[in-house]
Amino acid sequence: MQANPGTPAPPAKPRPVVNPWSRPFWEGTRQGKLLIQKCGACGHHVFYPRLSCPDCFAEDLAWVQSSGRGTVYSHTVVMSNAPSAFAADVPYVVAVIRLDEGVQMLSNVVDCDPEHLACDMPVEVVFEKLDDEFTLPKFRPVRP
Repeated sequence: MQANPGTPAPPAKPRPVVNPWSRPFWEGTRQGKLLIQKCGACGHHVFYPRLSCPDCFAEDLAWVQSSGRGTVYSHTVVMSNAPSAFAADVPYVVAVIRLDEGVQMLSNVVDCDPEHLACDMPVEVVFEKLDDEFTLPKFRPVRP
């Protein structure tokens, strides 16, 4: 979207906040891997990145590669979001994805007409490189 002369440019999109316990997740996305945590004590998969297991409270979390596959648990189509850094992206889909490992994550569904999106639709991870520092995991419908 091109701004009119005298019109302020839209704000920049927010960037992820990286802390020590989420760094492996972001390093994985840069490599095209969707990493989640798994508790060594109880076997529970964990997402979002944490310091201890929310199921048994053990601090024995390891990073494992997710299959990157799951289903749409819930979604919304953003049709208007002005003025914001995302105004040029409308319409876009924000969805809760339930990964095959049982965890849920908030992301976007891409490469899909929003009108054809449905709960329980199978999806797979794709990666959108923002720059050398960040690559975002997004999802698209599984292709037959």
